[in-house]
Order: sequence, then structure tokens, then C-alpha cells
Amino acid sequence: MMTGMNTEICAPSEAAALREIFASHPDAASPAGWEAVRSFEAEHGIELPEPYRTFVAEISDGLRAGPPGYGLLPLARTPSDWGEGRSERLLAEPFPLTEAWLWEGGEEDEGEEDVPDEEFEARVEAVYDHGSLLLGTDGCGMYWHLITTGPQRGHIWLIDEFGAIPFGTRSGPLQMPGTPGFAGWVAHWAQGRSWFADD
Repeated sequence: MMTGMNTEICAPSEAAALREIFASHPDAASPAGWEAVRSFEAEHGIELPEPYRTFVAEISDGLRAGPPGYGLLPLARTPSDWGEGRSERLLAEPFPLTEAWLWEGGEEDEGEEDVPDEEFEARVEAVYDHGSLLLGTDGCGMYWHLITTGPQRGHIWLIDEFGAIPFGTRSGPLQMPGTPGFAGWVAHWAQGRSWFADD
């Protein structure tokens, strides 16, 4: 299980680092402003975790250059390949995981064959749609989520057809090293580092 982080206060050092990174991208979207952020939070019954909350309100509300590969989405947007007719996203429901879970093709999926299909599908659907905000995609169904509710609040997770992996993990068979949280994820991208290897 990953350690906690301060998701209630935007550290001045994190805000400064995010401003510096996005200042080098003249095509970064304007910030959404506090009124838009508070309206989004009221609509979904959540308070966004810091430093993402301050970032969207005061620094930028998206960037085509990334992160991830197909750009950082504006608040309340989903990627174009997300699909229609999907379940409603419930940001106030707790994100159901606290550690990586491979549901396709890995050792971690052993024992899943004993779970009825409907129950298994409901568990996977909850991973995709409960307690997280979509940040963007790297294509091929690889979606980056900021966890909004539950024990992983403030952490970034990569969720795809094979499973879910938290960014900032250094132990276990599924490693995605880096500094956990939104600011660490953005800094990792800005340094041009691989998501899966600590270059």
C-alpha cells in the first residue's frame, strides 16, 4: 500500500513547479477559475485533491502536449475514445483499490475464474468509474485517473484493459516508479522519463 500525501493544501513548492512546467508550453489552456472548480465539485459531491485543484483553478485547465500522450484533459472532459453508453462516472464513490490489480493475463488474476462474471464485471467497472477523474489517455485504452475519493485520494492510476497500476510504486511485480501524486506525475512527464522505468 502506498503512503498518504497532503491532498488538502497545495504546497507552494508544488504550485511553483507546476507553473514553471506549464509556462514553457504557450499552448496550455487558461485556468478554469475557482468558480468553475467549485461548481464541478458541487455537481459531483467532492472536493478535488490538491495540488490538482489549485492547478486547474489558477494555472491551466489542460494541455494538448500532455501529460499523458494524447494531452491533459480539461476538467470534466473524457477522452474521445472513452466511448458512448458507458456507466455514469461516480466521483464521490470511493475508488475500490489500494494496490495494483491485473485482471487479464497476470499472476494477480489467479483466482478470478471463481468469481461470477457479473460480479467480476461490476468490480472492473467500479475501478474505471468510481472515485476518479480522467486526466487523459496514452491511446490503446490506457487511461490515467486522478483518484478523488477513498484511501488513494490524490494518487494517479493507469487503468487499461489488463488492469490498474498506481503511479509512484517501487515494490512488487508491477512497478511504476516516481513521486506519487499529480505534481510528481507531471514532473516525471516533463523530464521525459518512461512511466514504467526509472531512467
